[in-house]
Amino acid sequence: MRALVTGAAGFVGSTLVKRLIQDGHDVIGIDAMTDYYEVSIKRANISSIGLDRFSFVEGDLNKLDLVSLLQGVDWIFHQAGQPGVRKSWGEDFAIYTRANVDATQRLLEAVRQIDTVKRFVYASSSSVYGDAERYPTQETDRPQPMSPYGVTKLSAEHLCCLYAENFGVPTVSLRYFTVYGPGQRTDMAFTRFTKAAVLDEKIQIYGNGEQIRDFTYVDDVVDANVRAAQIDSPAGSVFNVAGGSNTSVNEVLDLLGELSETSLSVDYGEKIAGDVYRTGGNTDQIRNALGWSAQVGLREGLEQQLNWARTTFGG
Repeated sequence: MRALVTGAAGFVGSTLVKRLIQDGHDVIGIDAMTDYYEVSIKRANISSIGLDRFSFVEGDLNKLDLVSLLQGVDWIFHQAGQPGVRKSWGEDFAIYTRANVDATQRLLEAVRQIDTVKRFVYASSSSVYGDAERYPTQETDRPQPMSPYGVTKLSAEHLCCLYAENFGVPTVSLRYFTVYGPGQRTDMAFTRFTKAAVLDEKIQIYGNGEQIRDFTYVDDVVDANVRAAQIDSPAGSVFNVAGGSNTSVNEVLDLLGELSETSLSVDYGEKIAGDVYRTGGNTDQIRNALGWSAQVGLREGLEQQLNWARTTFGG
């Protein structure tokens, strides 16, 4: 198969590209190389892929000639977008609407003109649920995002469903729950935590640390993407991709201290506007439809990320 991966230089995107190539597929990667976090990390991600069965296009989805790029493509994995809850408030909101909503709509419009695309897999987010009505949260529960970021992810997901319903675009939306693992962005919690453990630095926690998250290992998220592309499901399908950990941040810090055999220094600060107290996803639908379930537990995954941090940050 010939696959196109947007956001190919990012954490999940680059991991997905490597998996697709390993499975014998040809891959086109697109990334705008924005500076939300260090561009050097993105370039290192791309350089680690190599050129065998892979070609890379640096550019903005809102400007590229997408119809030409999509010629002959079988699968699209739309991982690109502007991440982060904190910066999505205020003037930066326009960045989020452009990167998360406009770019998705433009890509969907291009797919309408291409008859080879068999699957369009969109990287959605558990942020669409906000403070959910129940836990574990089901895909049919009412979305009520608590941040502008979550609003844009839900808007793009709705676009995928609209294009599926009206034009038959074969979309599948995957709602990721707190993805972690080796190569995670430097602004994300587990990388900050493991780096601090390696370098004996203070860990900054926003809030009291009792917030609960459903942490999901990156290889499991990638496997969900591959299954979503390979296995038939109704156009417009939406699935939770959740690791099943349901663990508080403080419990993660206790586990990290145990694994690193160090006493962690933790500083608690103000809660972030838009940050929810709890996430937790029911995965019955994706298990029944795609045969997917998380394979990597939190202890194993955190240990893998800690080992990566030791190598990466030189502790």
